[in-house]
Amino acid sequence: MEQQDEPNLDADGILALLEPSQGNQDSSGERPQDADYDSIGYSLSFELQALILARFPRLEYWKLFFLDKRCVDLLKNSHLFKIRREIGFTEPSIFMSPSGGNAWWTSDRDFKSCRKLPDLPSDDICFIAGDKESLCAGTHLLVAGREVEGSVVYRYELAGNQWEKGPSMIIPRCLFASASYGNSAFVAGGMEFVGGEISDSAEKYDPEGRTWTPLPRMNKRRKLCSGCFMDNRFYVIGGRNEEGGLTCGEYYDESNSKWELITDMLIDDPVQNCHAPPLIAVVNNELYSLEATSNQLKVYLKKMNSWKPLGPVPVKANARKGWGVAFKSLENELLVIGSSPTAMDIYTCCPDPDASELHWKSVDSSKTQHCHFLLNCCVMMA
Repeated sequence: MEQQDEPNLDADGILALLEPSQGNQDSSGERPQDADYDSIGYSLSFELQALILARFPRLEYWKLFFLDKRCVDLLKNSHLFKIRREIGFTEPSIFMSPSGGNAWWTSDRDFKSCRKLPDLPSDDICFIAGDKESLCAGTHLLVAGREVEGSVVYRYELAGNQWEKGPSMIIPRCLFASASYGNSAFVAGGMEFVGGEISDSAEKYDPEGRTWTPLPRMNKRRKLCSGCFMDNRFYVIGGRNEEGGLTCGEYYDESNSKWELITDMLIDDPVQNCHAPPLIAVVNNELYSLEATSNQLKVYLKKMNSWKPLGPVPVKANARKGWGVAFKSLENELLVIGSSPTAMDIYTCCPDPDASELHWKSVDSSKTQHCHFLLNCCVMMA
């Protein structure tokens, strides 16, 4: 029995699989101009077509809009992204909001393709000029801020490529810690909009239900703190409260719904007045920190509760006390975005906690939106 060739599942091969069958042509060999759901004559089932589309690189999605209405509707359906998560075919996207306006841009992981999102539907000067926090949960990008009438959260949904308002947090806040894990997002701490108190509360966001759920309160009230996920736990690190800069961290374990305090976690680098929250990122379950005062990269030694230096980072995080710089995890790499006098500098590296110094790779940013200051940045896996 002759062995069949494996199907070609690159972008062009998938397009070939999705083309209508030959039986749908008229006697002249041409395809009807009114091709739609029933006239396409697919040899593939709806479920199989969705599974094939789920493996299509998102950077190439524009090609699929030239097929038929069923493909277009599938691309606009969040179910397609659920399939991608289930089969482990997610890809990172970087979302950025540069200074000088209210615009948001998104780029692929290699910064080869960059596009502007639809305009965020707020012309409120308080929202545009005020502090905003951003986080990703599943295929949702959430931007939290404040308008004249009160706190607000805007939600961008990747499948529909549009912004909607809400849902607001249970306790609206700013300057909070956040982290994404799986299909959910977690927030903790910050400064409450009502009353202006520094918060110890925490919440979890579910993008499928578009709902916030309260979590147990932290051990410490803190604002200007940072969050991450490590060892399947939600860590909140550093920050400030009425007593000054906090050197402790704490983590929330969903298995027992408790917070555990870690003393002296940032003993050498507490958050100073007017400084940005700690610049932290987790790669391969190791925690890294970009120390804004010295531009040094450090890795956290869990068993010793201490930090090991890994050499300098090629951006000037100390220029504005850590503000305007993005330091993120990008799958198995660290991503840092800073500014130079003429452009936005982007670097990546594959970190090694056992190395004495890391090697950073410069990324061509000619196709990205240039700016000298990033207001917000987050990474979505979808």
